[in-house]
Amino acid sequence: MCVDKVDRDEKPGWKLFFDGAANMKGVGVGAVLISETGQHYSVTAQLRFYCTNNMAEYEACILGLRLAVDMGVQEILVLGDSDLSVEFRHIPRIHNEIADALATLASILHHLDKAYVDPVHIQVRDQHAYCNMVEEEIDGEPWFHDVKEYIRSGVYPVHATGD
Repeated sequence: MCVDKVDRDEKPGWKLFFDGAANMKGVGVGAVLISETGQHYSVTAQLRFYCTNNMAEYEACILGLRLAVDMGVQEILVLGDSDLSVEFRHIPRIHNEIADALATLASILHHLDKAYVDPVHIQVRDQHAYCNMVEEEIDGEPWFHDVKEYIRSGVYPVHATGD
């Protein structure tokens, strides 16, 4: 295996090449980290969970980035043949408020099996919640009419069900 075709115009530094493959026999990922001096560090893994070829590409990239982090690499050029395009830039925490808040939230949540935390989905809505759920009232009354009548009379509407 040889990895030596890189544009010579690029500045010298650490480089990470990655690739993933998914086929009938399984899923494999690999990455090669090349130091500023040209030393090659290879890592490979067989994935034991279902994923598409694109997902394998992402896993390969992550595998290589973990190797780089473990080796203390501070700056790296990531190269791969997938459509995945990644650029990391340092920004002050004040400009990263939402991700910082989510990370803090995730750090304090506790799950029963301690190995999994349900993802938090944040949605931005341009209407009140009831507008997103009620498409049309059959009887022509507003959505809250039956609730209002129940509170007033204490009697369930005739068409109410237990569902």
